[in-house]
Amino acid sequence: MARVRKVAENQHDWLNIYKDMSVHGLELSFKANREYVLAKDQYTATQRDNYWGLALSIRDRIVERWIETQQYYHKNNLKRVYYFSMEFLIGRLLGMYLYNLGIENESKESLETLGYKLEELREEEVDAGLGNGGLGRLAACFLESMASLDIPAHGYGIRYDYGIFHQKIINGNQVEIPDEWLRHGCPWEFPRPEYTVKIKFYGRVEPRKDDKGVMRQTWVDTQDILAVPYDTPIVGYKNDIVNTLRLWSARSTEEFDFDYFNNGDYEQAVYRKIFSENISKVLYPNDKQSFGKELRLKQEYFFTAASIRDIIRRYFSENKDLTKLPDQAAIQLNDTHPALAIAELMRVLIDEYNIDWDSAWQATQKTFAYTNHTLMPEALECWSVELLQRVLPRHLQIIYEINARFLDEVHRRYINDPAKVERMSLVAEDGEKRIRMANLCIVGSHSVNGVSRLHSDLLKERLFKDFYDMDPNKFNNKTNGINPRRWLLKANPRLCKVINEAIGDGWATDMSEIKKLEKFREKKTFRDQWAEVKVANKKDFADYILKTTGVQIDPYSMFDIQVKRIHEYKRQLLFTFYIISEYLKIKHNPKAFVQPRTFMLGGKAAPGYFMAKLIIKFINNVSCVINNDKSVSDKIKLIFLENYRVSLAEKIFPASELSEQISTAGTEASGTGNMKFMMNGALTIGTLDGANVEMAEALNKDDIFIFGMKTPEVDALKQQGYHPQDFVQRSPILKEINGLLSDNFFSQYELGIFDPIVQNIFYNDHYMVCADFDAYLKMQDVVSKQYQDKDGWNAKSIMNVARSGMFSSDRTIGEYAKEIWKVPAR
Repeated sequence: MARVRKVAENQHDWLNIYKDMSVHGLELSFKANREYVLAKDQYTATQRDNYWGLALSIRDRIVERWIETQQYYHKNNLKRVYYFSMEFLIGRLLGMYLYNLGIENESKESLETLGYKLEELREEEVDAGLGNGGLGRLAACFLESMASLDIPAHGYGIRYDYGIFHQKIINGNQVEIPDEWLRHGCPWEFPRPEYTVKIKFYGRVEPRKDDKGVMRQTWVDTQDILAVPYDTPIVGYKNDIVNTLRLWSARSTEEFDFDYFNNGDYEQAVYRKIFSENISKVLYPNDKQSFGKELRLKQEYFFTAASIRDIIRRYFSENKDLTKLPDQAAIQLNDTHPALAIAELMRVLIDEYNIDWDSAWQATQKTFAYTNHTLMPEALECWSVELLQRVLPRHLQIIYEINARFLDEVHRRYINDPAKVERMSLVAEDGEKRIRMANLCIVGSHSVNGVSRLHSDLLKERLFKDFYDMDPNKFNNKTNGINPRRWLLKANPRLCKVINEAIGDGWATDMSEIKKLEKFREKKTFRDQWAEVKVANKKDFADYILKTTGVQIDPYSMFDIQVKRIHEYKRQLLFTFYIISEYLKIKHNPKAFVQPRTFMLGGKAAPGYFMAKLIIKFINNVSCVINNDKSVSDKIKLIFLENYRVSLAEKIFPASELSEQISTAGTEASGTGNMKFMMNGALTIGTLDGANVEMAEALNKDDIFIFGMKTPEVDALKQQGYHPQDFVQRSPILKEINGLLSDNFFSQYELGIFDPIVQNIFYNDHYMVCADFDAYLKMQDVVSKQYQDKDGWNAKSIMNVARSGMFSSDRTIGEYAKEIWKVPAR
């Protein structure tokens, strides 16, 4: 203790180590944590040690607020929101914590007095490997907004050891490397072994009579796994609220089998432990094989069952009657992955607490709400009855009972419509018998929402029309939003400085304030400041590209970017074909070329998705041709951004100028990347799909570049019979691109490698790339011409930011709170 007091010379300084938000307090805390927690000093500490010293100092200041927040929730027995998601793409947390605590400048100054740079230490933090794409990033934005809006909330998911994967590009191909994000530990998480719960799998169901002679079902002879919780604080913006993200890690109930060990079979001795703990190893195991399917099912049940247990434990700390659970808990299902939570809550209420079916079902329906994230029937999750019978036999019984009771109601409403009954059934019986998890979500929830107005309308008109017709009041829309503190305040500090000097900083908590920027688009001095920020951000990103790829790009070229999960419906191929058309334009008629551009694409393909991985290979081969052709290299460059992730996105969006949102109309549920680009001043070229529709309505017609078929036109073309070669033959450029691919122009040493793309696009073309191609090229010509007027472009950029307020996740969460969860929000 005496040595500790050398760091903190008096009692006041001792408390400062944990609480003081001043430069002096943070400096003391940094020194104390580095020495007494990490056992390092200024001579032996590595850069990572110094990052940890800073992180632990910030964590100290979070913990007190965290405890006080949770105590307040308990003392007042507040209704809680529980957000269930397979993904939470939280990225790096240090920067967000600094901004939300309001100590970014103090931290920077305290480090500078010790000879360190905050920016360098922040680069030591690894992105948390807890998600893949928009679904997980949305969940992360929502959690922060809940905390910032004073909503008592908890996130529940899985603590993946390896996340999705680290993407390497080798010879143009995506290679998946394990993402060991926990290799050096995580300073933000707190293990809570005291709340470990046991999760059952397999076994059989045994009927029995209880003390009152009522027949009950008992799940016996199970294989059990332990779910160990790890908590990460979610800090609200400058309001002293700290909520919790609780992630479950799988542990074996047995360390190893002594019989095998004593007989010398050491591998078999630990097999059970390794097999059990696979559940939380990797996000989205490849489910092309039966083992992968089973593992994914077990993941989904593992975290939902553990979370239901945890919610009930917390409920009983202040309440007694489980039939009143909806008064104290609102569970939001982020897509169909957590659907088993509905069957699990029913199982717990009926089998463990002996609540009658009708009371249990009423409580369950009132507790759950479901967010759908897809318009594609093939993307709606289904599980085979055989697999469920083997892994979760009691849950299959419960799902059958839910279905039987629901179909009785459907029969009564639609007496002579067996086709409707079949469509609405939770059990699909065409081919292999399977359970439709989306139908379970709809039937078991009191609310079903889409994530953009178009998406929600299409759910009601197409995908879930039968359910909507039967219960229209259950369906609603909650257009997605993004966190302005992450994606503007933290990601783009230069732009925020200009904005704050013009309109103040109130927009950070009330994005309706950002609209005040509109009047500044008319001021030349402001437009010049705006342009200077964009150029500075582009230069920073050009330096990053040079450092990471060795490719030099022109920061004064237009930065034209498409970053998102690689999927055929997102039409990365349409963008790549346009890039090829620009290459051909320079080669054939250089005088017709107007605007130098740096094209960038980034995103990961699912490991088992052959066509998506081939698209990545194609983009990289095209890049190799363009970047090595000296006759075009001063006009266009193509970069594939390896290992797209949150921390890289924070560099991309501030530097972007044109955002590619070009999915086939009627396929994208919402999109949130489009909003991030918009909030950072990029203009959008896109179809009327997902949230693009609402973006176009928020903007003036000239401030966004809309092209292509609308959803009804897509439907009509499919119905009359779509033949992509008709469009190829009418388009000289598309015809030439078809010829180049067929002749292996981009694969001279890998003959035939892109034949599947030729067949897929030019002869099948499910997502209508050929049909929209010429309209896309025409609109890109408009973009190039308008970019020549840099001052006019800057005015459009200002307008995009000024009209981005409605796409704040605070607005979205406010709507969820008021209309679905029935909890107050600030």
